[in-house]
Amino acid sequence: MAKTKLLPWDPAEHLETEQDMAIYLEAALEDGDPSLVAAALGDIARARGMTQLARETGLGRESLYKALSPNGNPEFSTIMKVVQALGLRLHASSIE
Repeated sequence: MAKTKLLPWDPAEHLETEQDMAIYLEAALEDGDPSLVAAALGDIARARGMTQLARETGLGRESLYKALSPNGNPEFSTIMKVVQALGLRLHASSIE
């Protein structure tokens, strides 16, 4: 039986448009897992360019990588700075 070769998949390589990024973040928000939301923001940030995002937010590039990783625990103020710098919005709606 032939072995299947698995390759790493990086979502940042597939986030090409503003709409792709917004849909990706919306899906993470719907899941409700804070670490997934942070990781999705990290993927979007890498797709856009982490260095530029660091300049726009006034935060360190390495700090952003750490905070927006699946194991990161960013402060809400960091999340808001990143969302704003990425040109995105967080939305709230009733569960009904």
